Amino acid sequence: MVRILLVKPWARLRPILGLQAFQFLEPVELAYLAAVVPREHEVEALDLRRFRRPESAFRRALARFRPDLIGFTGYSHEASAVKRLAALARRDLPAACIVVGGHHATVAAEDYRLDVFDAVVRGEGCGPFAEIVRRCARGEELVEIGNVLLPGAAWDEAAATTWPRYPDPASLPTPRRDLWDPRRYRSVWVSESPAAWARLFPPVAVVRTSFGCTMKCSFCVVPLLCGGQHLNRPVQAVVDEIAALPVEHVYFCDDENFLDEAFSAELAEELERRAIRKRYFAWARATTVNRSPELMRAWRAIGLDAAFLGFEFPSDEELRLSHKGASVAANERALGILRAAGVAVHAGFMLQPEYGEEDLDRVHRYVTSLPPTQCSFTVCTPSPGTDGWEAIRPRMWVPAPYDLYDCMHALVPTRVPLRTFARRYAELARDGVRRIPMRRERRPLHPADVLRVARAERRYVRGLRESYRDYPREM
Repeated sequence: MVRILLVKPWARLRPILGLQAFQFLEPVELAYLAAVVPREHEVEALDLRRFRRPESAFRRALARFRPDLIGFTGYSHEASAVKRLAALARRDLPAACIVVGGHHATVAAEDYRLDVFDAVVRGEGCGPFAEIVRRCARGEELVEIGNVLLPGAAWDEAAATTWPRYPDPASLPTPRRDLWDPRRYRSVWVSESPAAWARLFPPVAVVRTSFGCTMKCSFCVVPLLCGGQHLNRPVQAVVDEIAALPVEHVYFCDDENFLDEAFSAELAEELERRAIRKRYFAWARATTVNRSPELMRAWRAIGLDAAFLGFEFPSDEELRLSHKGASVAANERALGILRAAGVAVHAGFMLQPEYGEEDLDRVHRYVTSLPPTQCSFTVCTPSPGTDGWEAIRPRMWVPAPYDLYDCMHALVPTRVPLRTFARRYAELARDGVRRIPMRRERRPLHPADVLRVARAERRYVRGLRESYRDYPREM
């Protein structure tokens, strides 16, 4: 028997911590890994975001569970925490096999080329991890496993710089959610016409129906990761997973839920045929919504409450330069279609570090001119691994850019002073939160949620306003 500890690190950046007050989603990536582990082995999932003192919680878990295999996942802004945890594990349990995977390992594998790791997994981790578990159980070396790099002399430079390919989605298992209490994971839930006294922070499960994207937005790494493909899981597998969920609310984490319209329609039909009653949040593109409004109406009929729509910028020129494939008019038309169907819209915008005060004013005027719509903002920064990331490298003004890569920190100099940029960013976010339909239309809220949403708003806005403190003091 192999004892396996799967670990999600904690966040330290102020905007991420603020965002967690609104949205704290289950670590479904760990559930996928656990699902490929044979039942004769023992698996635990440790979500360190839940602890005030995450390092102490991690060391307690090491001392209690004594894992033989430790698997870490993490985004780029979490990479430093992952390295620190791996060093602690190597010190406390020197014989344990320590493996790292996740987004950062895929886009910046070289950053994990350290002797504290026994293996670095790139791309979809289920297949490689299943083989790592099998090798560990037999006491075999981790050599010649697809999409697995070995730090040290065996490091394969060519493999580290070649994009891994996704496997057949049908090979993915159903995530194991028995490793945590589903009531711990919640998200703010908005809708166009909620019932009176509806709860704003219900328990939420994360489901993936597809992965990849056929678009070529200049700031996004997804088309590179998936080879420009959009791949769907089998409809029955998705429906079976949703039917078995212990919660009513489902957050789809696809890159774009409706890009394959035939698949999306078939999925909706099967959910309807089996009378599965859930509430859904999905990600969509304006081009898809405008092309298939009937698909949006079909999903609304089976429970689609809200959709994220990437507006990105309030000008056609900025959209053209980002290769977004949309226009301001197309975005607004999609917004109208969704609202007419009864689907609330979460409009996502990007702020350019080069924006001056007049540009920030322009964004604010545009956002406040929209009908009731939840709006959120990120800082436009190309993903690590893209040509855009390499292009801005010479201008990066932080010594450890991965530590600040959360799409809410500028990695190149801002046109206005950093503290001013953070203040204006926070003001936009505050006004964006206050534009949700149920708030603008003064829908009655559940009493327990009134204080919670007020606290979440304050924490989120404060995190953005104080984001300049995440930078080195000399900046």
